[in-house]
Amino acid sequence: MGAGGDSESSRTGDAIWTVDESPILSPLLAKDEDDRLDTLADVEVPPWDEQITFRGILVSILLGAMFCIITHKLNFVIGVIPSLNVAAGLLGFFFIKLWTGTLSQLGFWSKPFTRQENTVIQTTVVSCYGLAFSGGFGSYLLAMDQKTYEILGLDYPGNSAEDVKNPSLGWMIAFLFTVSFVGLLALVPLRKIMVIDYALTYPSGTATAVLINSFHTSQGADVARKQVRCLGKHFTISFFWSFFKWFFSGIGDSCGFDNFPSLGFLAYNNKIFFDFSLTYIGVGLICPHIVFIAIALVLGDGLYNFVKILFVTAKAIHKQYKSQQLPTRGEGEEVVNLSPDEKKRRDVFLMEGIPNWVAVLAFCNSYGTGLTDWSLASTYGKLGLFVFASWAGNNGGVMAGLTACGVMMSIVSTAADLMQDFKTGYLTLSSPRSMFVSQILGTALGCVIAPLTFWIFWTAFDIGSQTGEYKVPNAIIFQEMAILGVAGFSALPQHCLELCIGFFIFAIVTNLIRDTAPPKYAQFIPIPMAMAIPFYIGAYFAIDMFVGTVILFVWEKLNRKESEVYAGALASGLICGDGIWTIPAAILSLSKINPPICMTFLPAAEAAKNMLNL
Repeated sequence: MGAGGDSESSRTGDAIWTVDESPILSPLLAKDEDDRLDTLADVEVPPWDEQITFRGILVSILLGAMFCIITHKLNFVIGVIPSLNVAAGLLGFFFIKLWTGTLSQLGFWSKPFTRQENTVIQTTVVSCYGLAFSGGFGSYLLAMDQKTYEILGLDYPGNSAEDVKNPSLGWMIAFLFTVSFVGLLALVPLRKIMVIDYALTYPSGTATAVLINSFHTSQGADVARKQVRCLGKHFTISFFWSFFKWFFSGIGDSCGFDNFPSLGFLAYNNKIFFDFSLTYIGVGLICPHIVFIAIALVLGDGLYNFVKILFVTAKAIHKQYKSQQLPTRGEGEEVVNLSPDEKKRRDVFLMEGIPNWVAVLAFCNSYGTGLTDWSLASTYGKLGLFVFASWAGNNGGVMAGLTACGVMMSIVSTAADLMQDFKTGYLTLSSPRSMFVSQILGTALGCVIAPLTFWIFWTAFDIGSQTGEYKVPNAIIFQEMAILGVAGFSALPQHCLELCIGFFIFAIVTNLIRDTAPPKYAQFIPIPMAMAIPFYIGAYFAIDMFVGTVILFVWEKLNRKESEVYAGALASGLICGDGIWTIPAAILSLSKINPPICMTFLPAAEAAKNMLNL
């Protein structure tokens, strides 16, 4: 879901990046005479209402809750979230196959599992857990709470108690239901012009479709089963490793493997250490190597890509957008020189209309996402934050800005996600109506599941504490941006503006060089966005991710084909296992059951002194 650029596979508080070609897809693209992945002309397509099944809804709820928990955890720690689309497709395939296999063993007949049902499940899951990110639980919503207000300081210029609103299940669910559906309705009338007339790539949607189509061939299904076994194996390893680490973590957050001074105490005191987190090793397995050698700041990089994508979008629209009328259903369209597969795709995609309920919104972002796979939802949100905070001024400007940010992020993000899924549905012969219904269902589930899973964290752990595991760095950043919008540059510390301008320019120049350099050199030029995060949370997570990307690099050198098949599944298993451990950890915390051992580390001299004083 979301968007991406330069094949990144992560989602940050400033942008959402997803893989434009998943590493596990390539082996599934192989064709032979008996099992071609692109032969769809003879595929029987079930009616749209048969593509949505009861078993599919149950699996979607289960996976949606699991991925919401994972998203929250990553969001609270670093704000970087890898694409889980591959895992959603794999696990959807696994659970339905498990369902049908179990019924078959019991002597019951079960409805065949189709690529359309697989697509509906994946779409529902992605739209559900997407709200755990765009819903602002790790950014603008927590920027409003009491803890963020206190962390900034009561005497911080522009920081006012009047702008505090603590999380509550009731208002969070109501807020999400209010804003999350607008983006879905906005671009429905344009599905034909975006997917067929302009033939926008939507790389993430295309990659997901290739994956799902490959599952539903004999060769692809066999590979999918092996990938699921790999995911399950490493899910179990990751879960029990997290369980093992819990025993040594003591009371509070200063004990255990998460505080291992693996690179020495000086590095540890500057938050540079390896903390044995399988989650971020998994993220490193998915992300490309270039991500981890960047050295600039978010703002310049964000503005650069904002302008770049707007330019690319405007240029493409000027070239292709010749008519004032936007065709939405394709009546009377003359179809020539189309392959049987492409003709069938168009027939299925256009056979069922969707009511044109609302005017077109969020067109620019969705068009840019289709061209570049990079969503600017967070950038539009920050734009709304500054505009409304400045407009409202001291009379509630911070709250107005944060609220506007949330509304714009939700609308723009869900609209772009919908078009990605329409592209997936188009390539898998799934009805656009079933796609739209699954998006509505997934969004409705997300409006409830995302706040509920957030509440698990909020109740069981010290969310937002700057000395704990879940620091939520983006909450402070969003709050400071809102204050800046109200108070202006006068609210900045001494020399802060000069430093910001310098790194801002550096980020733009670095991006320009990277975009204009030959590919063989551009691959070594850093991405400014990537290493901005350690500036405000420390480098420990990047070391874990570096370990993951080194493992992937060596694996590719030793056996590239095997790494392409299993890297995504292995990474997903590590991320999911560690993430799901959060549920029993929360139960233990709420039950006041503390780890029995505190494993801590001291310099040798200090330890010897303590021993002598016993």
